[in-house]
Amino acid sequence: MSARRLLVVGAHSADFVWRAAGAVARHTATGGEARIVALPYGERGESGELWKQPGQTVENVKRIRHEEATKAAAELGASFECFDLGDYPIEPDRAALDRLVDLLREFAPHVVLTHPEKDPFNPDHPPAHALVARARLLTSGAGGASAFKPAPPARARAFEPHQPELCGFVPTTYVDITDVYPAKERAMQAMAAQKYLQEYYAQRAEQRANHARKVTGDSAIRYAEAFQQLTPQVVTGL
Repeated sequence: MSARRLLVVGAHSADFVWRAAGAVARHTATGGEARIVALPYGERGESGELWKQPGQTVENVKRIRHEEATKAAAELGASFECFDLGDYPIEPDRAALDRLVDLLREFAPHVVLTHPEKDPFNPDHPPAHALVARARLLTSGAGGASAFKPAPPARARAFEPHQPELCGFVPTTYVDITDVYPAKERAMQAMAAQKYLQEYYAQRAEQRANHARKVTGDSAIRYAEAFQQLTPQVVTGL
């Protein structure tokens, strides 16, 4: 049996770390393959600390962000690549769509993680969601014969946004990341350009673990991540 494949598409190079690093580490720890894609690096709107350095340049910020994200992905057993589309705003063109469609057909992930559809506080997250949703549909075709070879439709889930209650995010899945949490910690520490988020998402992992314990009664869950299912789950029974 081939390894399960997970694709995470973030609007910026650090998004996967805060919101899904534990799930990625869990996936690879059990033999799965994971790829991380950032649409831009977040060089304009997500790298404030780097711009405090005298003489800073866009290209140097991109270089630093690439190094940080690559190191973080490696801590999770995943690969990282960036489409370098430019941020604030992200405005994907047809070439970006075709590139993501090609990646989806080639990698054929079983699960795709990305942003929720709404985010009133970030201009780049909704366009990232829309690009992934459209690419996923184009990848799988119309469910019948097509002029291209389709890939099986991936199960789509949204990872948790910074302010879930304002983004229409309702958790439908909790992933217990307790035993892989050290890998998430190392990945977060690698993202030095946004060091201020490390404490916030460490606290969020503990909060979601509290919710997961209430759902399961499993007192051993200390850290968890939350996800929202975007496509229906098909089962043979309840």
